[in-house]
Amino acid sequence: MTSASGPAANWRPGAQGGDLLPTGAAGRLATPAGDGNGPQTGPPTVTIGSYPDYPSAQRVVDHLADNRFPVEHSAIIGTNLTLVETVLGRMTTGRAALLGAGTGAWFGLFIGLLFGIFTVGNWLAVILVGLVIGAIWGAVFGAVTHAMTGGRRDFTSASSLRAGQYAVTVDAQLADQARQLLGRMGMGNRPANA
Repeated sequence: MTSASGPAANWRPGAQGGDLLPTGAAGRLATPAGDGNGPQTGPPTVTIGSYPDYPSAQRVVDHLADNRFPVEHSAIIGTNLTLVETVLGRMTTGRAALLGAGTGAWFGLFIGLLFGIFTVGNWLAVILVGLVIGAIWGAVFGAVTHAMTGGRRDFTSASSLRAGQYAVTVDAQLADQARQLLGRMGMGNRPANA
């Protein structure tokens, strides 16, 4: 068994300075502030409206801003979140190679432009060579990468996060002012308890 050395070895609970935690790799540790449930979130808030889509909630905050309400004390909070993965199409080795060629061409163009800046002779040829070599290597890497998946994911997709409803909240001390402004709004405002 080895003995500890360094600042932590000198730390003893109950000793002088023992109420302090020893330093860690990232510096001196500190006990959590507040109730220990994470960082303080700021002043209490009140929900002034709940809306089925983001544009409706955005119109409410825009209306508050147009009427000189301090919108830095408001928030739009999406609830009932759902992850939606939309399948865009089937992925084949040929399509993977084509997508890789496109990505490689962009990278090759960038490298060709970089080298073209410092070329005294035919700089256009340097750019074109970079583009072609990038496209070829991109196609090779795209095809090989897809082939290595072994058919486990033969489709392309795009993921998005969607909310079931959007709540507009404001700091509690400004809730009455916000409700008065929304009363004059004239669009189908849905209160939070509706």
